[in-house]
Amino acid sequence: MSEENLDNDLSPNPVNPLERYNRLITEVRNEVQKVVIGQQKMIDLFLVALFTKGHVIVEGVPGIAKTLTSKLLAKTIAVDYSRIQFTPDLMPADVIGTTVFNMKESVFAFKQGPIFSNVVLIDEINRSPAKTQAALFEVMEERQITSDGTRYPMEEPFVVIATQNPIEQEGTYKLPEAQLDRFLFRIKLDYPSLSEEKRILHQFKSDFDGKKSHQVGAVLDAAKIKECQELVEQIHIKDELIDYIAHIIHNTRNNGDLFLGASPRASLSIMKSAKAMAAMKGRDFVIPEDIQFVVAPVLNHRIQLSAEREMEGLEPEDIIKEIIKKVEVPR
Repeated sequence: MSEENLDNDLSPNPVNPLERYNRLITEVRNEVQKVVIGQQKMIDLFLVALFTKGHVIVEGVPGIAKTLTSKLLAKTIAVDYSRIQFTPDLMPADVIGTTVFNMKESVFAFKQGPIFSNVVLIDEINRSPAKTQAALFEVMEERQITSDGTRYPMEEPFVVIATQNPIEQEGTYKLPEAQLDRFLFRIKLDYPSLSEEKRILHQFKSDFDGKKSHQVGAVLDAAKIKECQELVEQIHIKDELIDYIAHIIHNTRNNGDLFLGASPRASLSIMKSAKAMAAMKGRDFVIPEDIQFVVAPVLNHRIQLSAEREMEGLEPEDIIKEIIKKVEVPR
């Protein structure tokens, strides 16, 4: 899509803001699905994160298009994009930047690292040691980098998409809870269905080099993302639904199946995400189903199972389902 077309698509018009919001979401989906088959939930949750200023960690076995989908989503946004491959020898300065001496002017200057971008894809985030992972703490939460006492703010929009493989653990470094808590969602991807597998094979039977990925064009720009973010803030949520979120979070802190419950950041994340989901459904108000849709990806990396439940082979999602069943839904 050319810049001229992009400007025309994003120009102000008298259409209802919710209709514009959903038109843009549909266009993003269509662009990504020129190449990617399935992964609808990941696309929707990425857009929710983008419109609520959140970050996303995508988890799944190799070869199911984690990185490809992330790159294509980034291509639908007309902003700066960078990719960082995390490896065991990567240093914090390789991510955030470092101070170098300018011999011509005889002064020290800060050289920005690849984190200074709008959409940052961090591939295999658990491949780097703790000190490199810790370099992301400040920038993900406060949207700034501090180096030698000087603050360098990030330009908006700013979103981090990280990927990791949950199976192969050799040579990896588990992300600490404080790091995981900075991600709005952990999206767990599974294998495609049989019908999707067939569509993948048919789509690429004459496209070995993935030429179709070059056809994906930009739909959003910084101004339109800001407009969508402001729209999401205005979505109405009843007090009863705010109480509903609070009860869900409180249940995680008083649950015999859990060793660690969710923080207030989790409750705020559920509320913001539910508002974005409501707008995505064309509503200017939140309903319980919006909350229930986002609870699992918001909580699955923020809670820890008790030792007994882990030994039984349960997953966080199993306990989250039980909590949703247990907490009374507002009428």
